[in-house]
Amino acid sequence: MPKLPKAHTLKALAASVLIALQCVAPMLHPVQAAGLPTLGDGASSLTTGEERRLGDSIVKELYRDPDYLDDPVLQEYVEGIWLHLQDAARKNGELSQELEERFAWTLLLGKDRQVNAFALPGGYMGVYLGLIGVVSSGDELASVIAHETSHITQRHIARMLSQQGKQTPLMLASMLLGALAATRSPDAAMAIMMGGPAAVMQNQLNFSRAMESEADRMGYSLMAPAGFAPQGFVSMFGKLQQASRLNDNGSWPYLRSHPLTTQRIADMDSRVPPGKRTAAPAPTLEHVMMAARARVISNTGVDVRRQWATLPRSGSFASLTQAEQVAQLYAATLSAIYLRDWPLAREMVQRLLSATAGNAQANIQARWLSAELEYKADQPQAALAALPLQSSNAPQPAPKVMASGNLAGPREAGPREAGPSLATINVVEHVAPRRPELLLRADILLKLGQAAAMASPLQTWVTDHPRDGTAWQTLARVWRSQGQEMRALRAEAEAQVAHYDYAAAVDRFKAAQDLARKAGAKADYFEASIIDTRLRAVDELLREQLRDKTINK
Repeated sequence: MPKLPKAHTLKALAASVLIALQCVAPMLHPVQAAGLPTLGDGASSLTTGEERRLGDSIVKELYRDPDYLDDPVLQEYVEGIWLHLQDAARKNGELSQELEERFAWTLLLGKDRQVNAFALPGGYMGVYLGLIGVVSSGDELASVIAHETSHITQRHIARMLSQQGKQTPLMLASMLLGALAATRSPDAAMAIMMGGPAAVMQNQLNFSRAMESEADRMGYSLMAPAGFAPQGFVSMFGKLQQASRLNDNGSWPYLRSHPLTTQRIADMDSRVPPGKRTAAPAPTLEHVMMAARARVISNTGVDVRRQWATLPRSGSFASLTQAEQVAQLYAATLSAIYLRDWPLAREMVQRLLSATAGNAQANIQARWLSAELEYKADQPQAALAALPLQSSNAPQPAPKVMASGNLAGPREAGPREAGPSLATINVVEHVAPRRPELLLRADILLKLGQAAAMASPLQTWVTDHPRDGTAWQTLARVWRSQGQEMRALRAEAEAQVAHYDYAAAVDRFKAAQDLARKAGAKADYFEASIIDTRLRAVDELLREQLRDKTINK
């Protein structure tokens, strides 16, 4: 077999890792065994806590993967869809209080162009930009996310791991160790695929047909209650079926982990009322803008971006529908930004602002893009002026107060909990802006030297979203710009905690502790006490992480 290029080798490696995990799709890239938790003898079902710990150990590595992307605009859009589906699952009785509290319910974006989405143990979900870029509507995207959500709520991954019996934890650890070795020797990836247990078990470890059908049915039942057209399921199936008929040229990895069957297609089609079976959901202007953003970010080719940047100047542009025009204008503006062609970008964004003037949500997206343009063109004052006065809040997950009294994202209560306590943050009564605007405004004001105004909104945000590593890093920059180095170090530490890098977090907390000691009587005693408390809590998490590593060697 010819040697694969590095990118393809890593794709093969990622596939082998998730075969071992029995997840629904190929993942981003290698996963270490370092954080692999103890799962017992494998004979009994995983508890929700064990499944969450397994997911944490995997996601810890994904946060460091080059494919991981935190694009606030796309993140908010996809999370908004998922939050509506979670609410529907809760109302349908499919999302139990235990799963809601113990699972992460965290979305990760991958910037690769492959058309794919996946669920991971413990309530994590990943979506590639390639999928966002090809679906025709938010309803179609919602159908994929609803399907994956049902895999999570029905605990299909834990059930499949349990079905494999006592050998599963050993096999899983072996595959993860092999993946780690392959990061140092790319040729090892092919050895895993050709000679390892993954090649033997590949056909056995995908979700069973029964589980796929269950995820279809339960996912479909979430659509209407969540505000999405159920026909999105059928039209998405149509896209998958068409790709399957074209023999799957590799651009639809979702087909390999979710193979279509005539029974699945017929089942979904039969659930749509006869009068609506042929009606494809119409895309919103916001969706076509987000799809355009996903395509531009994931396609780094200069020639392609140059072509997109000038498409709205073509003679056929006037004959397009409004949605098609808006999509082209958004893609043209973002492409011109990447090409640093500021005059062209400004021309396109002005046309985009005019084209979206009658649509509130689309116009907010256009204004954010205009502000992003001016910020990257080093015109912070113009960027600030381009921002909306106050955009309405998008759906946000409710903050969770755990049994320990700490405010944190949903996870297992008890000694593993490490969310910042309420005492660690100055809580300010404030209606938080939407995340993309909050972070962009902070960046702009930092460039203007006026970031002090962002300290309170950011503190409020991280109080409600303590696992938002990007927000913590932004807050660290704001505090540092104000000469508050000890607070900045604490915020940097919390950003590492948010991504499960407890060793790096301990290092930052200790640096802040040393700074407090050097300051002596001049140190902020309240801040120093917060740092001491957090250091003890995170140090315990680090010891747990190291114990897991030792046990699974």
